[in-house]
Amino acid sequence: TIFVAGSRKLGRLNDEIRKRLERIVEKGFKVVVGDANGADKAFQKYFDEKKYSNVVVYCAGGICRNNIGSWSVNRVSVDPKKKGRDLYTQKDIQMAEDADYGLMLWDGKSAGTINNVLELLKRSKKTLVYFSPEKCFYTVTKVEHAEDLISKCDEEAVEIIRRKVKLSSSLKKIRKVAQG
Repeated sequence: TIFVAGSRKLGRLNDEIRKRLERIVEKGFKVVVGDANGADKAFQKYFDEKKYSNVVVYCAGGICRNNIGSWSVNRVSVDPKKKGRDLYTQKDIQMAEDADYGLMLWDGKSAGTINNVLELLKRSKKTLVYFSPEKCFYTVTKVEHAEDLISKCDEEAVEIIRRKVKLSSSLKKIRKVAQG
């Protein structure tokens, strides 16, 4: 099962990304994808074009924002008091739990996308990250890989990420898991 996700600002899939998705389809892997605009919606469009049925769309709460292929839905129950980012993070955590691997499209700014990478790392799961500023892929299998990737971002983006995802405590938890 592959958790595909990415930045909301990345709404197009280039040939490199499409090649990776072709392999997923050829091998018949199950795909879990969110319901957001941007990368989630682009992934959904791709799988719909391919008439690929082994897809589950994860939604937080009662409403599914996008389900282009009318695939089955996993509605992740969340505390009704949660709003915005806190609401959707619960869905992402469930996707990281249910997946074996991750494929992320990251603009170097989206706190949610790098948080997904960290959630997969907490579970000792590998993620292939397409880092759009450099137009290349990075494999993240340990905390140092995530730190290297984050270090490629500008300071302002890193500061926002630190604040939004509690970066220091997340990295500390991942190190603890790796040691245990």
